[in-house]
Amino acid sequence: MSFPDLTADLAARMPELRGRLLANQPLAPLTWFRVGGPAQMLFTPADEDDLAYFLARLPAEIPVTVIGLGSNLIVRDGGVAGVVIRLARGFSDVVVEEGHRLRVGAAVPDVKLARAAADAGIAGLAFYRGIPGGIGGALRMNAGAHHGETKDRLVEARAVDRQGRVHVLANADFGFSYRHSGAAADLVFTHALFHGEPGETADILAEMDRITQAREASQPIREKTGGSTFKNPPGGKAWQLVDAAGCRGLTLGGAQVSDMHCNFLINTGGATAADIEGLGEEVRRRVRAASGVELEWEIKRIGAAAA
Repeated sequence: MSFPDLTADLAARMPELRGRLLANQPLAPLTWFRVGGPAQMLFTPADEDDLAYFLARLPAEIPVTVIGLGSNLIVRDGGVAGVVIRLARGFSDVVVEEGHRLRVGAAVPDVKLARAAADAGIAGLAFYRGIPGGIGGALRMNAGAHHGETKDRLVEARAVDRQGRVHVLANADFGFSYRHSGAAADLVFTHALFHGEPGETADILAEMDRITQAREASQPIREKTGGSTFKNPPGGKAWQLVDAAGCRGLTLGGAQVSDMHCNFLINTGGATAADIEGLGEEVRRRVRAASGVELEWEIKRIGAAAA
């Protein structure tokens, strides 16, 4: 399918735009599941000023969706109307600051933050080695793993709102909770400042190796997957509820509940977004019937179903 091409009209409104604005761009290659329809317009800003310029001049009726590295995302088969913003090179800087701090762009992969901290002898950020996403997503959902969460290490973050205004948010402004941030939905995060404490590079790298080995032993990281599918309910584990409901290995079309870790869905080849989301909903139904627990999606789902 394809959407009406609005790029010429937008370019006329924004003569000084420096980023790339492309019509009807496939999004499936940008997601770990490798499924889904196109973006009506895909915008990759050159830097924070370019992003602010674009948002300030974008007509209010055009919706905006932000994606990161695509690791925790299902793009539905009908694609995403409006503008999809994806940060790239202009937001990939990593700077070590005094006081065992790191300032990083929102497009930086979590693992790169962990490695940069290790190289600088900054402890406390190794847990990011176990999170398959980027900094922007970590801020949006308070990403965490291996006994660490974003809320524990964030000092502040920069963001641009829908009107093109730049904001600096302190940790307390986020209202963090489990896999959730209370920051305004229209904010596009651009940079973040993290703190750690003094550490030995060798010890930090050893901790990262342990995290890597634990992931490889327990998660289907070499498959087309989106990471943890459902949030852990209070006092419980999502995977245990899924397993107890008899869903391990369950399939729908080309989608399957992982045999290795049943809180992971995988694209076995040829799956559609509808297969993956539909399988997730069937798992939720069976868990609800078996235990009375209503599992919440951790994976973000965007766009429209195929017509």
